[in-house]
Amino acid sequence: MAKQEGMTLLEFQEKFATEEACLEHLFRMKWPEGFRCPRCGHERCFDLPKRKLYQCKACKYQASVTAGTVMHRTRTPLRKWFAAMFLMSHDKRGVSAEYLRRELKLTGYCAWTMEQKIRAAMGERDASYLLSGIVELDEFFIGAPTEGGKRGRGTDKTPVMGGLSLDLLGCPQYIHMQVLKSVDGKAVMDFAGKHIQPYSMVNTDGLNIYNILDEPDYDVWSAKFSPKDNPDHLKWLHIFISNAKAFIAGTYHGIDRKYLQFYLNEFCWRSNRRHFKGEWFNRLLHTCSLNACITYRQILRS
Repeated sequence: MAKQEGMTLLEFQEKFATEEACLEHLFRMKWPEGFRCPRCGHERCFDLPKRKLYQCKACKYQASVTAGTVMHRTRTPLRKWFAAMFLMSHDKRGVSAEYLRRELKLTGYCAWTMEQKIRAAMGERDASYLLSGIVELDEFFIGAPTEGGKRGRGTDKTPVMGGLSLDLLGCPQYIHMQVLKSVDGKAVMDFAGKHIQPYSMVNTDGLNIYNILDEPDYDVWSAKFSPKDNPDHLKWLHIFISNAKAFIAGTYHGIDRKYLQFYLNEFCWRSNRRHFKGEWFNRLLHTCSLNACITYRQILRS
């Protein structure tokens, strides 16, 4: 993605002070070279401001700038959507739905749903980036065990798989995290198939579930088991895992396993753009404009 415009809080407030300014910005993002009818390709339209639609002068098709975005058919003002994206993208600690409800004067249902739709778009966007080269891979657990429950790999906490790619200098690049149904070889292959580029070197801790990556039937990956007495063993991945746990526990104080993936999407999205501070709002708005809206029912069925 091309370099985006940096934006401070004051600049954001000045640029998007009105609903019309937000609508115009989305129009330019959707049609950077001017209106083009999605149905017939005609370049002229009538503006229908009360309905926030643009009607093609040739075929009469009515197009919306929010169609195909997380804001599709929203009844919430675009100013509040933009403000929610700015707050979520610029605070690395995360922003709770209760905070958005209070600051943006939303209902609790609306604030929570907005956040989940934005997080779903973050996950869809990052899914296109594969881990490659040298990849650190490990499983971890989030949440508190039930009273008297086991710890470690026998815990009833939520299992998560984390993968991190390194550049030639050993510095972290992209990270992915995925909630698991169970910790086994099938989960490893599912994660690798979705997030790791074939012919990558995968570093693990030697747990037997990772042996499947080195079997002849799956020769598109190669697993390397680093010695456990190596102080730098999976160093960068463990740092990101610690940060993810702090992010979840510090702001949200525990998340239902059903919705945990949404919050991991947010953590990974922001971590993968850690070198673009100041550009986060424009990058998130671009992300939300490219990904179709997930419905409330789809969120509940996640």
